[in-house]
Amino acid sequence: MIITEGLTKVFEAEDVETVALKSINLKVEQGDFVAVMGPSGCGKTTLLNILGMIDDSDSGRYYFLGKEVTRLSGKAKTDLRKNNIGFIFQNFNLIDDLTVWENIELPLVYLGWKKKARRQRVNQLVEQLQISHRKNLFPVQLSGGQQQRVAVARAIVARPALLLADEPTGNLDSMHGEEVMNLLNDLNKNGTTIVMVTHSQRDASFSRRIVHLFDGQIINENINKLL
Repeated sequence: MIITEGLTKVFEAEDVETVALKSINLKVEQGDFVAVMGPSGCGKTTLLNILGMIDDSDSGRYYFLGKEVTRLSGKAKTDLRKNNIGFIFQNFNLIDDLTVWENIELPLVYLGWKKKARRQRVNQLVEQLQISHRKNLFPVQLSGGQQQRVAVARAIVARPALLLADEPTGNLDSMHGEEVMNLLNDLNKNGTTIVMVTHSQRDASFSRRIVHLFDGQIINENINKLL
């Protein structure tokens, strides 16, 4: 599903250059669950943003679903991203003025789904994620764990091939964090490919493979033997 070859990203500020990523070679198969770990500032989120086509590398190649992303136009990347990739953020990024239902439905509106199909899909998800009794509430009326469940529902509502998660439990207590990780684990078991950035060894233990970054480079990878 994902192949990167020599991905490099450099940030420039005045006379200072910061190498965020250096020659990243990574392969993620369909159905994989990869945790990316490392200290703050090591390039984890930069890598996730490039995989999600939110940012571009300065050199190297990135292939997604057989297409070389680094050669695509901006519009082509946008279309590829919105039809195939879902995002989960640490800060939930829900829209305060929309209800739970409306937040989940929004990606389908952008994708042009018909109203009946949207209603059926959102109904299915709110039942599956046990938030149907909260569907008419606004984000401010929810607990952190409930907000993240809504964020997960929004990320997967269009059935993306790839789910990218940036510290998905970073703002949650341990109980709600474990609920979210169990949810991601279930999604992966049902075929969703996941790449997750995390500082948490507990969260990483849910993955199939752990990639360790340091100073913008992959220093080692290991299979999660607990699985």
